[in-house]
Amino acid sequence: MKSFEEAVSIRRTNYTLSKEIQVAPELIVEKIKKMVQEAPSAFNMQSTRVVVALGENHDAIWQITKDILKKIVPAENFAPTEEKLNGFAAAYGTVLFFDETETVEAMQKQFAAYADNFPIWAQQANGMAQFAVWTALSDLGLGANLQHYNPLIDDAVKEKFSVPSTWKLLGQMPFGQPVQGPKDIEKMTIEDRVKVFS
Repeated sequence: MKSFEEAVSIRRTNYTLSKEIQVAPELIVEKIKKMVQEAPSAFNMQSTRVVVALGENHDAIWQITKDILKKIVPAENFAPTEEKLNGFAAAYGTVLFFDETETVEAMQKQFAAYADNFPIWAQQANGMAQFAVWTALSDLGLGANLQHYNPLIDDAVKEKFSVPSTWKLLGQMPFGQPVQGPKDIEKMTIEDRVKVFS
């Protein structure tokens, strides 16, 4: 186990992934469940929902996405899109992140004074769960990236996994064994982002 700071630092976007993982699938699922369970949410709303898709179910997500985009993207421009989607399909699995909208609506009714904030807070909570899951996957030596093909794929994904209509898809996280390291990124100086007053 790395320190928390190390684990956060190695969590990076990695697009070059394979199915040849060196971690037990049961451990991956256990870590994902734990991170979703422990991620905080305003008013303890717990509106985040997750589907972990492995094997053929993982492949199906990216086939669904490819089929839908093929109808939208002009044929002469589809090759780069297909290449990108094939990269996601080459990964070991995908975590689908949803918000359970019925939960959010119930909170809006219960705490009317804060009604406008609950959808925002729900997405913040979902983002924290995404970050926690991504960091945990990185800590296991896996690579991941976060995609947003919603709402284009929402209906087909919900049908495939028989999720309730009240689940709103927010993101797709393919993960697998890193084939190469993530690309370098340029970061702003921290002084431009964090101000300290003592």
